[in-house]
Amino acid sequence: MRRSGYAVGSEQCGSGTFAFPRIQIDMKSGFCAGLVASADDGLQFPRSIVQVPGREQFVIADMGGWQHTDGRLLVLDPHAAAGKRIREAITGLEYPFGLAIGPDKKVYASTADTIFRFDPLAANPRGTMEVIIQGLPGRRLTLPDGTKVTESSHSLKHFVFDRLGRVFVNIGSHSDDCITRPPITKPCPAGEGASPLAAIWMFTPPAGGIFPPLKPGDPNPPREIYARGLRNSMALAVHPRFPDPGFAFLQGENGRDLQDVFKPNEEINAIEQGKHYGWPYCYDVSTASPEFKAVLQAGPYKNLCNNTALYKQPHSLLPSHGAPLAMLYYHGPKFAELEGKLLIGLHGYRPTGSRVLIYDVDEHGFPKVSPPPVRYQVSCASEPTRAFQTDDGLVKAASYEELISGWHRVNGARPRGAPVGMIVASDGAIWLVEDKNQTVIRIDRTKGDPPAALPCDMRAQAQIDELVRFVKEDAQKAGYLASVRANLVEKHCVGCHADFGIKPGQTDAEKDEAVLRFMLGQDGWMYPGDPDSGKLRIRLRGIGAEKLMPPGGESLPKTEPGYLRVLNFADYLVGKMVPGTRMRIKQGRPERQFFSRDGRVCGEIPTTKVVVVTQSNATGKAGFSRFYRPADLFLNGECTDADGYYIQSNFLVPLL
Repeated sequence: MRRSGYAVGSEQCGSGTFAFPRIQIDMKSGFCAGLVASADDGLQFPRSIVQVPGREQFVIADMGGWQHTDGRLLVLDPHAAAGKRIREAITGLEYPFGLAIGPDKKVYASTADTIFRFDPLAANPRGTMEVIIQGLPGRRLTLPDGTKVTESSHSLKHFVFDRLGRVFVNIGSHSDDCITRPPITKPCPAGEGASPLAAIWMFTPPAGGIFPPLKPGDPNPPREIYARGLRNSMALAVHPRFPDPGFAFLQGENGRDLQDVFKPNEEINAIEQGKHYGWPYCYDVSTASPEFKAVLQAGPYKNLCNNTALYKQPHSLLPSHGAPLAMLYYHGPKFAELEGKLLIGLHGYRPTGSRVLIYDVDEHGFPKVSPPPVRYQVSCASEPTRAFQTDDGLVKAASYEELISGWHRVNGARPRGAPVGMIVASDGAIWLVEDKNQTVIRIDRTKGDPPAALPCDMRAQAQIDELVRFVKEDAQKAGYLASVRANLVEKHCVGCHADFGIKPGQTDAEKDEAVLRFMLGQDGWMYPGDPDSGKLRIRLRGIGAEKLMPPGGESLPKTEPGYLRVLNFADYLVGKMVPGTRMRIKQGRPERQFFSRDGRVCGEIPTTKVVVVTQSNATGKAGFSRFYRPADLFLNGECTDADGYYIQSNFLVPLL
């Protein structure tokens, strides 16, 4: 059975009423992961989770997508039957993300521009909403220099309380790097003034430590700019004894989106009031951003990256492009070996992401730093580990263990996972939500040896070679590829997704092949014969929950003649990539089994899925048709490409 793409068997993770179907992901020995809820329960885009104090129920912030006001706050009852564990508490919210339990033991939540508390178990949860902070910088902004931003890149609000009841709020940057047309001679306006972006704002409650409810138009509680130069603080953790002198307030920095897979590193920052943490002028330890050379030569940011009085270097680097979106100290009765340690979830889609890290910390809560070289894991790479380094060479860093080593898809056994929110429940179990597969996962204790690590192959090199040959041997397909490479990839994509394999001095034909090989090597970007299912189409056309790519792409059909035609070429390329006849799996049961030549079950394909039939009447297998290899998601590991994949001919219908 499959739920949200996971292969789920009879084995359970946990015990009693907290036993859930165990899913196979690579984990630290002694731990297991149970699938609590999925898209089958109504999850769409879950981003955070908290436990209702004193109850065995949970609240989930589900953004719904990036469509502005389709966000929901949900109540999860893990004791209900599978498929019936979720109910809606509040709907119609704009980008709900942050959740926390306040000093009054109430549930607090955020939208793009507010923080409020509410009672999720009330008969009418919306009627219990009390706004405590309002008018935060949201999606639409006007910068101090008058520049209007119609869609801020980082408008989600993560927040944490300290033990005094103060609340610290992420105010993300409006863009990736604040780079404008050269020469750049003035500081980034977004980070300036009394209400800067790329900052952590602190709000202080009145005596008693509880924020009063606000009416529209009421002023916010007293506010201070606690720290600046933080691009997007989606991971924040305060030590239980903070703000006692010397105790940790930590931030996980999502760094610039440079095209290099290993540059820049993400960061763990030790937050101090009044300090600047570099964005957009410095990254890694103290590397100066070349675009801001003039700003760093004069004025308030002169020599910022080496100015220890103002700029605070990272406490430690994190793997590049890992995208830390969750951070907490573990305190609970279930895992003694984790007590007091720091957990960080990495959401990133590159080979450094999709994992949960465990850090040893000192008596004040700071991760323990070691001299170089300190190495970290890189999934499915020719060099499986890499040392932390900057442009100046190897650097010290905090080493870590991996609680979860990754969800990298292989043969249907596990989909790529992207952890976001994470909490420790009252019984000590770790709960997390991950948005890539729309799931809630509970981590518990298990006995025995962990399952063997799964291999990394997403698409074998031999299959990539074959698909490249199909395209190169057909003039029409080659023409589609050339147009996509020149008018889409080189114009709009290079720089965000590495370099697509394009190198100086290549001929156009060599560039075409490099781009095709890159796209075929990415997980789920394209499924030959079925353009509707691949991420390439979904992201380019802004379908579903994920953001439209490239950024600002919604305006390209109006400003760039022929842009829609290029998108169609991309669809044609994928749809016609494999020689054969495109057919659809006939409706009937939710899934159709398919087989190898000798009759072994190879997997199940959902009805309505498109496949490319290479033999309508399969040689030596009467009543069956042979089709090209399906997406890995539907394979179960029992067959090989050499076996071939066969389905009953009467289960196929022509594609209209």
